[in-house]
Amino acid sequence: MVGTPPSNVLFVVLDTVRKDRLTPYGYDRPTTPELTAFAEEATVFESAVAPAPWTLPVHASMFTGRYPSQHGADQGSPYLDEVATLASILSAAGYDTACYSSNAWISPYTNLTRGFDDQDSFFEVMPGDLLSGPLAAAWQHVNDDDRLRELASRIVRIGAKAHARLASGESADSKTPAVVDRTKAFIEESDSERGWFGFVNLMDAHLPYHPPEEQRERFAPDVDPASVCQNSKEYNSGARRIDDEEWCEISALYDAEIAHMDAELGRLFDWLRETGRWEDTTVIVCSDHGELLGEHELYGHEFALYDELINVPLLVKHPSIDQGRRTDLVELLDLYHTTLDSLDADPADADRDALAIDPTRSLLSERYREFEESDASDPGQRAVADRDGSDTDYAFVEYARPVIELHHLEEKADEAGIDLPADHRAYSRMRAARGLEAKYVRADRIPDEGYRLDVDPEERSRLDATDDEAVADAERALARFEREVGGAWTDAEGDVESEDALADADGEMRDRLRDLGYLE
Repeated sequence: MVGTPPSNVLFVVLDTVRKDRLTPYGYDRPTTPELTAFAEEATVFESAVAPAPWTLPVHASMFTGRYPSQHGADQGSPYLDEVATLASILSAAGYDTACYSSNAWISPYTNLTRGFDDQDSFFEVMPGDLLSGPLAAAWQHVNDDDRLRELASRIVRIGAKAHARLASGESADSKTPAVVDRTKAFIEESDSERGWFGFVNLMDAHLPYHPPEEQRERFAPDVDPASVCQNSKEYNSGARRIDDEEWCEISALYDAEIAHMDAELGRLFDWLRETGRWEDTTVIVCSDHGELLGEHELYGHEFALYDELINVPLLVKHPSIDQGRRTDLVELLDLYHTTLDSLDADPADADRDALAIDPTRSLLSERYREFEESDASDPGQRAVADRDGSDTDYAFVEYARPVIELHHLEEKADEAGIDLPADHRAYSRMRAARGLEAKYVRADRIPDEGYRLDVDPEERSRLDATDDEAVADAERALARFEREVGGAWTDAEGDVESEDALADADGEMRDRLRDLGYLE
């Protein structure tokens, strides 16, 4: 360790934020002056890779140190199983823990808030107590019953519909100021001798975009949020066209949202400095995934594993990490080990199955990503360690077939009289191996995609593994990872059978589903 180890951790996720829209990463618009100042005393990672392109599996990976296929939290089963999380480990070790978020996926409903002593979802589909205890257990039971699986999918869609309604222009006041205020109150009230762990998710850069007036006047002064396409499924289904001018307007609103989050984050950072807590706090700032704004003819963060989605910003302040910029490969699931290492917490203290701290996965360790030396290797470690003479490191990404996005995409296509082909990318499951030079993506319904990122960072020229050795090496790494997690997704999934999903639901289950708002 260099200096005195901090006794607190502030872990901030800027939801849906692209790396190339932040000033510390070279963006030419001043969207993030506060992060720019923070970058001067932090480590800025250029090649941080998310394990999935959307919120739930990424957070589950950061909280458990596991890949999505290991922890299983996805739209098909949208909750985290009985494993220990960062919060449960740290709470058992005596730290005060809190989670404040305006993202509906980070709630008792998904078990992602398990272990936090205090939590609040400033976005709520329904009162918080309805998403915990017996009702959450009932939902999980329904989801796990194959005969009720379609019902489970339909319940998940309720959340998406509510999200679209509650995040509309009429009720889209930013929750970020309240999240920051609540975080400050938690820190001020913390009296643990060990310290505190505060997790914050800021949601403003997620569609739809309705930035506060101050930021809109600076970054999108002539743009009416109601006049541009705010529904990615309309565009991705082919029901709505967006020209270059409209893309510029959407992009300007996106910038304004990022600027708002940056200003509020600066308010929190300034308060930590003013109250003498800054030096004693490890600060982690990252995004869980990015956003496509017309690149690759896509909008949003579904149906693809392009770098705009998975190569995310990551800035870390800790005395054991040299300040400056790093270009080596980092995986977001490594933040589990890094956080525990920072606080010297023992995962064995938790009352559930927990991964031990692995120095080859901690950013604080001199052995970081020396996977050949790891004793408890995971699928990614084994896929890299068994590289047969190659010295290339890889990060791995997984994307299961979506439920909510696919449902809404089909809905928009149907309204426009469009028939989506069976080989549409929206029906595909995908995995990728992403190195510094090359990436290889395999899917079950669309052709594989290989790219030389060192010469084609925008992924415009698709390469076959037989045409380029670096792409071939990435494909071999992906194949090794696939073997470790149970095989490649080579067979297309069949369509979900339409059936009366309620046929086997008993009276108690029906009552609980009425409470959830699904039944009348």
